[in-house]
Amino acid sequence: MSAHRTTLRRAGTVAALATAGVLAAAGVASAHVTVHPESYAKGATDGVLTFRVPNEEDKASTTKVQVYLPTDHPVLGVLVTPQNGWTAKVTTSKLKTPVKTDDGTITDAVSQITWTGGKIGAGQYEDFNVAFGQLPDDTDQLAFKTLQTYSDGDVVRWIEEAAAGDDEPENPAPVLKLTAKESEDGDATPAASASAAAGSTKSDSDASSSSSASDSDSTARGLGIAGLIVGVLGLAAGAFAIVRSRTPRS
Repeated sequence: MSAHRTTLRRAGTVAALATAGVLAAAGVASAHVTVHPESYAKGATDGVLTFRVPNEEDKASTTKVQVYLPTDHPVLGVLVTPQNGWTAKVTTSKLKTPVKTDDGTITDAVSQITWTGGKIGAGQYEDFNVAFGQLPDDTDQLAFKTLQTYSDGDVVRWIEEAAAGDDEPENPAPVLKLTAKESEDGDATPAASASAAAGSTKSDSDASSSSSASDSDSTARGLGIAGLIVGVLGLAAGAFAIVRSRTPRS
């Protein structure tokens, strides 16, 4: 019994350590810089991206955040929201391929945003909001490589991009998925609407015709039944008259 209890105790200890290890790994994996929302429609306009920066050090604070915006698929019309305690520096770069828009041709776009002066303590996080005028429509995702600097001089480089089918890298870059475009009003196309309306009109017409035919059939049946009843009553009256006329003679 003593050996059995010892074995159970050891098994319980191993299970507890394994569970703690899994939880610790999950905590580390979820402590990277992320972008919210996780997806936008291609070519979306007038939206906001939120970069969430958690502090994963127990003895140091985050004092600097640098977010790099892609210039091969540029984000147009970038504006930075004022952040209490933080100062934002916006850097623009010349585009290799200018972007044509309804308002003209864009030759420059924001390539980097750096926040300094603030502090993110242990067990805390900070949200940095960035407004945009338009997202690109020629790619399926945008990776925003980010550098996170701590008060002890340590720099964490969130710049790794996972290849298709691979596991998440150790220091993944925040990635925004770009989904297929949607119609402006979300309704069906005019042709489809017209077809649906025509189908509906035809169905109504068919239903009306069926109803009229049904009413006509009902009327005909009613008249036929009434005629039969009248005929039966006539035969009965004739038979009664014959019987009555024969009775006095007898």
